[in-house]
Amino acid sequence: MVTRREFLDTLATGAAGLAVSSTARSYSQILGANDRLNFAVIGLNGRAGAHLSSLKANKDAARIAYVCDVDTNTLAKFAADATREMGEAPKTERDFRNILALKEVDAITIAVPDHWHAPMAILGLKAGKNVYVEKPCGHNPAEGVLLVAAQKKYGKVAQMGNQQRSSPHTIEIVEKIHNGLIGKTYLARAWYVNVRKSIGVGKEAPVPAQLDWDLWQGPAPRQAYRDNVQPYNWHWFRTWGTGETLNNGTHEVDVCRWALDVDLPESISASGGRYHFKDDWQFYDTLVTSFNYPGKMITWEGACCNGMRIYGRDRGSVIMGTTGSVIVDRDGYEVYDLKGKKTGEFHAAKDQTSSTDTVGRDSMTDAHFANFIAAIRKGEKLHSPVAEGNVAVTMLQLSNVAWELNRVLELDPVDGKVRHDAEAMKSWSRAYEPGWEPRI
Repeated sequence: MVTRREFLDTLATGAAGLAVSSTARSYSQILGANDRLNFAVIGLNGRAGAHLSSLKANKDAARIAYVCDVDTNTLAKFAADATREMGEAPKTERDFRNILALKEVDAITIAVPDHWHAPMAILGLKAGKNVYVEKPCGHNPAEGVLLVAAQKKYGKVAQMGNQQRSSPHTIEIVEKIHNGLIGKTYLARAWYVNVRKSIGVGKEAPVPAQLDWDLWQGPAPRQAYRDNVQPYNWHWFRTWGTGETLNNGTHEVDVCRWALDVDLPESISASGGRYHFKDDWQFYDTLVTSFNYPGKMITWEGACCNGMRIYGRDRGSVIMGTTGSVIVDRDGYEVYDLKGKKTGEFHAAKDQTSSTDTVGRDSMTDAHFANFIAAIRKGEKLHSPVAEGNVAVTMLQLSNVAWELNRVLELDPVDGKVRHDAEAMKSWSRAYEPGWEPRI
């Protein structure tokens, strides 16, 4: 295994390999397979299943050349799944840095825990790889700024995985809203409900033999292994996760600001708490957060331990205007007049989505990958470049700060920094494990 310093030194000098080598012959064989892009899928739990499904849907233009995970059991299972689905066996790797050193890898997809998203994406861009990174594209606002700057500096394609940006019916209805379908828009309300269970009170335990716990933690300050964190519950710990707003709210809040045609707000408020259970969960299970603009507002409501649906849906957005409203979710949209009478609708029956699905295989993700691939191969415009995706991410990161401090945050809408609040700005970045700080 290479050290981080060796890896960075290699990038700086432009050397071709570290602990892994690739002969010219093997490279030409891989590259010549129908001129498809060579992908490496990194982080193989949960959402990576959708990456596999969507790369299969786009297999005429892409292949999975490598798969990578710090857990050897997960790695072996996913490699077998990829072999079955893609019709060819990918190579396996435990340390993603070895993959970034390979010339034949054209693109990486990142489905690791949140604390790794931006640091890994930045290293990928620096290594000359195109990057598909799941939302949120950063653990804190400072990381988003660095990621956007890295994309600009290295010039590679970088897409965030808020796949509803590639949903044909969402693109259609947002365009209609912008063209005056419901008059002047002024309020967008988003929500998410689920019936998550308690994560209990964990205890320190030996690190499982198959898991590289040190590399799993990466840029995060080191902690002892606990038995209720991995592979999914890290979402609810501040060291690694970002709470339900970033885990799921990112999608619908992004749709709301897209429909209202707004960027960063002037102020953010948030209230809620961990009400349903008393356990190790460090965020809220119930939250209402508001984003205020001149003459417009976005709200997001999350209740992830109570499945009482809103407008008959687990998740979605309603956009309100001076002549009517639109309800839009991943499965379609409905149009209403001012009195609440339905005047139009569209239903995409193929994708019946659920808030309990942590993988999310669907045609939207297939289309989002197709857009990413076309951007690499043909220069097609990305549906969600990281500079665009990071706006909603920054908004929701700051809603976490507003919730934690229990006060309204006044923002500079140009860069999102909190005005006149030094305490809030302490959360703009985070503490890193020494030597693992992201840099461009």
